[in-house]
Amino acid sequence: MAILDLLPALLKGLEITLIITLLATLLALVLAFLAGFGRLSKYPPLRFLAAVYVEAFRGTSLLVQLFWIYFALPILGISLPPLTAGVLTLGLNCGAYGSEVVRSAILAVPKGQTEAGIALNFSPWQRMRRIILPQAFVMMLPGFGNLQIELLKSTSLVSLITLADLTYQASVLNASTMETTLIYSLLLVIYFLIAWPLTRGIRWIENRLTVGRY
Repeated sequence: MAILDLLPALLKGLEITLIITLLATLLALVLAFLAGFGRLSKYPPLRFLAAVYVEAFRGTSLLVQLFWIYFALPILGISLPPLTAGVLTLGLNCGAYGSEVVRSAILAVPKGQTEAGIALNFSPWQRMRRIILPQAFVMMLPGFGNLQIELLKSTSLVSLITLADLTYQASVLNASTMETTLIYSLLLVIYFLIAWPLTRGIRWIENRLTVGRY
């Protein structure tokens, strides 16, 4: 079977993969900052809640999380469409890992920067927004870039909850054509072609921000 005969079905799955990647990345970014700040909060209840979330999602399998959210929540009366369940699971999982990137980057900013902000009579929010976060964000970018690629690769698991993503379409094609080597070689190339611009984009942003600081 020719490559051109396989591409239409794979490209149809590509649309689902890209949608999940985009939405889950946005959710993960929000959760990473919320949990990262929560871990650094001076309020013990916030630190506790953030720690429970982070440790729960870092300490359990993504596959189990996906199955639990899609198959177990309906037992509790909460039924989610496959796309919502996939985005939510990937976002929660990646956000837990991302929170450690946020926390470690903020802690890596030299204490002298905070002391300088206090000397300038900045409020805690002003110190965070004007002094700490701009420096910490540059340090976060490599970690966020790695997590984004991991999230993209993890989207292949959503095929197990009936979402017709790239991996699902490849499985269907393989079952009907038995062109295993060709199909999964194409799948490999497509995933690489998605991941490569993401990696280069993060690196470009990192270089731009680094140059802007000096």
